[in-house]
Amino acid sequence: MITYRHYHESDFPAVLEVLNRSHSHDEFSEPLLLEKLNDCKEDASEFYCAFSDSILCGFLMIVIRRLPTGPTAFIKLISVLPEFQKRGIGKHLLKQAEAFAAVHACKTMRFYDVPKNYFMPGIDPFYTHTVVFAERNGFVKIGDTSNLESDLSQNWNTEKEESGLLKIGCICKRASNEDYPELLAWILREFPLWEFELVQALNQDPCAVHLAYYHHELIAFAAHSSNNSSLAWFGPMGTSPKSRGKGIGAVLLKRCLQDLKLQGFKKAVIPWVGPIPFYSKFANAKISRVFWRYEKHL
Repeated sequence: MITYRHYHESDFPAVLEVLNRSHSHDEFSEPLLLEKLNDCKEDASEFYCAFSDSILCGFLMIVIRRLPTGPTAFIKLISVLPEFQKRGIGKHLLKQAEAFAAVHACKTMRFYDVPKNYFMPGIDPFYTHTVVFAERNGFVKIGDTSNLESDLSQNWNTEKEESGLLKIGCICKRASNEDYPELLAWILREFPLWEFELVQALNQDPCAVHLAYYHHELIAFAAHSSNNSSLAWFGPMGTSPKSRGKGIGAVLLKRCLQDLKLQGFKKAVIPWVGPIPFYSKFANAKISRVFWRYEKHL
């Protein structure tokens, strides 16, 4: 008999096992799972567990994000132990999540591509059973995206490029405490959806944010370790429209990748990528994974 209840902190080891056993192409560490569970506290979220006697066999995490289009529900994590799949457990967990979304007046539900903090930016089609589950339960594919991977053994020295930028009045540096007020105000004005990730990167030690100034005016930033911090993830990054095309983004990218290299990582993940040619050119990055994005109207 399968029973269901909300997650308790004592369930953590069992949830970790469920996630690892049901994700053959990924690995969850304790810090990574803690990061996912300790999501933005200002947003509503719920965690549901399924049990077969005393065995935790299924888990689902739903979070509500307040987007410009209205409150939207996101399935952030969902897993069922392989030997318990195809018994309706995932569907029952999803029904609980949909009821929670209805309470918060959500009109749509998305799969994995959670703004601010996410594990995957969609469903990896290698997880065929998850694709089948999503489509059988009313989710419709709305697009795709990809992750790139960069070999960190490369030379990321930017002295020459920075010397050239300095001649036109542009200086690059690591963010420091005195930069935070101006930086956060600028982010809210220029790239408001990245505020949460930026704060996470600022809180890393050392600070995982690099900045560019043009005649003392903040014009660009790049960050790493703001999401899935134990997995060497790059991003986000952004440059003011008027300052693009000068090579500033490439310098900030390389500064971040050098940080990750010095931390002992061998490869960096550049997730949820838009401009693939940019990262291919400046980081010799290659597409490593593809993700399908799904949405359901409630």
